[in-house]
Amino acid sequence: MSDTLTAHTSPVRDSVLRTVVALRHRFLVQVVLAYLALRLFTAIVLVIAARHQQPVAWTGPHPDYFSMTVLWDGTWYRRIAEHGYPAVLPTDASGALQQNEWAFYPLFPMMASALMKVTGLGFPVVGSSLALVLGTVGAGVMGVLLRERLGAKVALAAVCVYAASPPSPSLQVAYTESLAILLLCAFLLALSRERWLVASVLALCTGLARPIALPLGLVALVAVVLRWRRREREPVSRRDYGSMLTALVSCGVAGLMWPAIVWWGTGSPSAYTDTMGTWRSSGKVTPFAPWLGMGQYLFGSTVAPIGLALIAIAFVVVVCGPWARGLGPLLRTWCLGYVLYLGAVLDPWTSVYRYLLELFPLAAVMVGGAWLNDRDQASRHVMLRTVILVLLGLAWQVWWVRELWMFVPPVDNPP
Repeated sequence: MSDTLTAHTSPVRDSVLRTVVALRHRFLVQVVLAYLALRLFTAIVLVIAARHQQPVAWTGPHPDYFSMTVLWDGTWYRRIAEHGYPAVLPTDASGALQQNEWAFYPLFPMMASALMKVTGLGFPVVGSSLALVLGTVGAGVMGVLLRERLGAKVALAAVCVYAASPPSPSLQVAYTESLAILLLCAFLLALSRERWLVASVLALCTGLARPIALPLGLVALVAVVLRWRRREREPVSRRDYGSMLTALVSCGVAGLMWPAIVWWGTGSPSAYTDTMGTWRSSGKVTPFAPWLGMGQYLFGSTVAPIGLALIAIAFVVVVCGPWARGLGPLLRTWCLGYVLYLGAVLDPWTSVYRYLLELFPLAAVMVGGAWLNDRDQASRHVMLRTVILVLLGLAWQVWWVRELWMFVPPVDNPP
């Protein structure tokens, strides 16, 4: 009797599994196609922009699409990929430290350098192509991460809004944004599935890609606490405790890894922070103070503190309100921790646009899909919001390329 039942249920089970796999593949195909379609739009914008870009040292005499992908920081990554890092920190005639390659993390340019050796192609082609591939994979991982929280339709909508956002061109130029998004989404997905050792490896990779290990550590801590609180109904083994500890330690190591490597490479313990200071108006990294200073410059000393406080409160309300409940504690923690981190290490300037790409969970809030009780539900207003936000993002993206990405010599605002 049992053998007969097994014989009948096995084909049914196999059919269900095949259906689930097919639906997953269909979802990923939709995400990838939507992402690439939006990247094609950006490529067209960059080609048009190249016709109006003045020839500069970055582009050569006849700017084209690929030369447009190595503007600004792309040139620094090109130097690293082609020549590595300097053994001695560069200084001017007065002995003041100059901007140099040590400010930029090595994983992306080293990957590009390896591909250049294998393919024989130059950095503009390899760097932009690598960024496009990494960004596409990152969009797929992002879609899976959001689908597990919000359902397939809302996840697809959020990825589209993210991929059409104003600074999204940086996902296909020789920048590290696409690599950072891929590692970030994979890390958050690993934590949400409690794959602690996988998250540990991803955290260490992030430590060589972008300086975001500190907020990642905060998310890992919340994930560990949530798992510990379930210990009575889901006992935690010694192996699990060790894996969770490894994830936390890895985030700490990732945060210290690159500054330590820069110290080892230059012989100066403060080489990394000193180098980062050369990009700051004050000449040093001062937590939070530049935001208050910029607010006082624009709005006065009385209004600025109140305005900044109101903006901070409004952001907390957006992330913690019921309209964002579908994000769950890990994605909410990431958004809060990342913004706090940006306030501590970043000067308020035009590059802020680009750094906001890592706040991709808010795209789900913007389309109105993070409050739905039914994960498979995507109401008409979600689709309407998505279309509107995508169109607005594409229009704003044209402005971003024209006003920030294109370089107007002798000086211009950076993207």
